[in-house]
Amino acid sequence: MRYVVSPRFVGPRFIACRLAVAVSSLATAGVVAASLVAMSLPAGAETKIFFVENQPDGYGIDQCLASGAKCGKPMASAYCQSRQFGEAVSFRKAEPEEMSKASSDAACGASGCIDFVAIECQR
Repeated sequence: MRYVVSPRFVGPRFIACRLAVAVSSLATAGVVAASLVAMSLPAGAETKIFFVENQPDGYGIDQCLASGAKCGKPMASAYCQSRQFGEAVSFRKAEPEEMSKASSDAACGASGCIDFVAIECQR
């Protein structure tokens, strides 16, 4: 038995057609992959750090915020939402060098210095 290959499946035209299909398939796969990666990345989220006076409240919220413990997350997120931001990205005790000289001078008085908490919010 003899197999005969049709002339349309041989030659430069057939090879060019198969090559075009392969290239367009690869290009489509690349576009889909790039789209998936782009959708998974944040679209330039805006972040801002707020410095808040850390007053003892008797409930321990001040200690949760200053230590960065999980118990401070709801309070920090509520603060961010009150400022038209989403959730709190981080919160911790603010170091004096983080704040401007004017605010750190105002925080110290005759009765001592007031501690501040840095709450980083993201929009």
